[in-house]
Amino acid sequence: MDIFDAIIWAGAALTLAGLVALVWCIATVARARRAGLGDEALREKMRRVLTVNMGALLASTLGLMLVVLGILLRP
Repeated sequence: MDIFDAIIWAGAALTLAGLVALVWCIATVARARRAGLGDEALREKMRRVLTVNMGALLASTLGLMLVVLGILLRP
């Protein structure tokens, strides 16, 4: 395995981790909405999930960028 394969696999792993975190965010918000929380409690829950959501989007984006970079740089 050369360095380009390592970049591609690292990017794929980072993208997968980001997607798993996004699914967790969706499930957490869905559970909070079904729990019938009050408006303020639901806002607080979503405020905490938003941070994880932004990090997950960043991880997925960086992972996809690494995959494309590894493919483009491959001889």
